[in-house]
Amino acid sequence: MESYEQLLDRAYEKVKVVDGASGRFEVPSIEGHFQGKRTILTNFNQIATHLRRSPEHLQKFLSRELAAPMSRDGDKLVLNVKISSKKINPKIDQYVDEFVLCKECKKPDTELVKEGKFTMIHCLACGAKNQVRAKI
Repeated sequence: MESYEQLLDRAYEKVKVVDGASGRFEVPSIEGHFQGKRTILTNFNQIATHLRRSPEHLQKFLSRELAAPMSRDGDKLVLNVKISSKKINPKIDQYVDEFVLCKECKKPDTELVKEGKFTMIHCLACGAKNQVRAKI
């Protein structure tokens, strides 16, 4: 039988490390420009990295919410229509509310976990699990 200390060490090995940065969680604003009839978002990958979500997931959400065809070109996202940042930034905030922030403690230290047919938000800070309402 293992001692208490050995069990505790094994438990600490399984716990994921949460960034202890204090302060308010802020989503960077989208940066981009128009090129003909297209909108080029230049800091798309940085936003996805900051949110700790895959760029593909964020792209699917934006494509659905903005009803615009889009493709990725390296680190950039290319929208095949002209859309101002005033319309894109609120959609990114909506994505953060639905897929990033914990519903219990409102911290961004979360991960998306697939459990059967459902996608859950698992909070690494408080341990809460909540089902995601929207499907992508």
